[in-house]
Amino acid sequence: MPQLKIQGIEVNDICKISSGMVKEMQELLECPKSYFTLECINSIFIMDGGIVNPNPAIEVSWFDRGQEIQDAMATIITKYIQSIGHKDVDVIFKVLEENKYYENGKHF
Repeated sequence: MPQLKIQGIEVNDICKISSGMVKEMQELLECPKSYFTLECINSIFIMDGGIVNPNPAIEVSWFDRGQEIQDAMATIITKYIQSIGHKDVDVIFKVLEENKYYENGKHF
């Protein structure tokens, strides 16, 4: 945890920034890097009858860590996505409830 679902960015571009981005997030959250999952979702976006390139969207599923940490996390993600040439970046946080998240049959 956290899990990042990434849309609108080429897989190779995510690979280029993944190590540095996860390292910064790991330092912020003070957790092992093995807790992070990056999933690149290949989607086709259509507008007005044609295929369009969307703005990158990153959905972060995680346990709530407060507004200050969330803001810092969004800043890290945005910085790295912008570093590979994307001007506008959407970061969306999905807060998970510990008692509804199970690992090996036991909730947190």
